[in-house]
Amino acid sequence: MIIGTIALVLLAVASFPALVILIYVYVKDRTEREPGGLLLKLLLGGFLATAFAIVFEIIGEKILAGIEFASADQRNFIKYMFVVALSEEFFKYIVMRKVTWKNPNFNCSYDGVVYGVFTSLGFAILENVLYIINGGISTALVRAVTAIPGHASFGVFMGVFYAFAKRQKVRGNHASSGIFEVLAVLLPMTVHGIYDYATTLSSLWLFIAFIVVLFILSFIMIRYMAKNDNTLHGGPLEEAPVVEVPDDGPTSTVGHVIIEPAKKDSTKNYTNYRTK
Repeated sequence: MIIGTIALVLLAVASFPALVILIYVYVKDRTEREPGGLLLKLLLGGFLATAFAIVFEIIGEKILAGIEFASADQRNFIKYMFVVALSEEFFKYIVMRKVTWKNPNFNCSYDGVVYGVFTSLGFAILENVLYIINGGISTALVRAVTAIPGHASFGVFMGVFYAFAKRQKVRGNHASSGIFEVLAVLLPMTVHGIYDYATTLSSLWLFIAFIVVLFILSFIMIRYMAKNDNTLHGGPLEEAPVVEVPDDGPTSTVGHVIIEPAKKDSTKNYTNYRTK
């Protein structure tokens, strides 16, 4: 009983900062909000990405242990950029792409931001739980204002370029789409790597300045993408199709018919019905 209560408290502490950011990103989507089931899959996918990243990082650490570096700073930079940041952002991206790339709900530019942030914060929640288990509540408080918003920021960078990639794909520009997909991994990886490396430097103020700039840029990008949201193909959102059914009853094999007939066409022997 006590263990269960402690576990719930740890989960709540680990999740609260992420939930605040998730709600903010979600409500900024004023064009067409994403279904809850899809967002839940992204959060759970973030958990899965954490597991894969841990395995990759363990392997990477063993490889680095056999390499002689000129300095501790050089080793830290390689570790955080090409082991930690690369593995975490790569697996986040793979999970996000698997869940959303072909999903019909991915039809607007801002959707990419939502997907990137939800996946990243799913990752951050589980990672935070693991850190709290080892470091306690004090660790959670520090990470609440650093690592959690940090992962959200990485997700914003990833989501923006992910949306650009899908938009180019929809418009038939496959080469440009591929470039943006690469950038959707490389840019958050670079920012993430610099962020982690900065934590090892002796200058606390340099780290604080970096995260402040990072968070400001992320909020600017969120607001810009939300304000300028548009469909990936550049046209209006597609409405549900209209089917024509006989007057003798609203029966159709096309789909579920809303039984609210439109104005009857006097020249034809049927009425239009809109399907869900």
